[in-house]
Amino acid sequence: MAIAYFITHPEVTINPSVPVPDWSLSSEGVRRVVRLLDQAWVRSVRTVFTSAERKALEAAQILADHLSLEPVVIAELGENDRSATGFLPKAEFELVADEFFAHPDESVRGWERAIDAQRRIVRAVNSAIATAPRDGDIAIVSHGAVGALLRCHLEGMSISRTEDQPAGGGGNLYSFDVESRHLLSGWLRIDE
Repeated sequence: MAIAYFITHPEVTINPSVPVPDWSLSSEGVRRVVRLLDQAWVRSVRTVFTSAERKALEAAQILADHLSLEPVVIAELGENDRSATGFLPKAEFELVADEFFAHPDESVRGWERAIDAQRRIVRAVNSAIATAPRDGDIAIVSHGAVGALLRCHLEGMSISRTEDQPAGGGGNLYSFDVESRHLLSGWLRIDE
């Protein structure tokens, strides 16, 4: 049974003058990814897929380097398109994110609709799985909302923020069976 590990990038260096997709991991984020490498399941990963966004790509590169692999970039694994608003202060961002999940068929403040983002993400994950070697597990390094939308799909439930990763700056993971697409775990911190 091959397993897919969906991993969200951990803490980033927030810079309102830099486009959000270009933010990099903070020193704490890098430290947490390095701690991930100590987990026993990591050794079974044969392919690392990643979003093209810098913070996810940096996390994926650390994991891939450890495994002597090259990460496979799939742009469609990117976070929901929020370019209409750009950077939002945390409190405002959380309110808009709540609306994004609560009204998946609507564009909230110009953001990509959740229903469209979910379709894109599911296609990207299915494509990744179809191209991965069958002799090992896969890692998918991406973003929080991406993981929530994918979890909703895997569970066969309506889009809901209840499936979002725990608060605290990212850096979480869950796993699912590649063949059946059944979840094998809830959200777990990458460094525990």
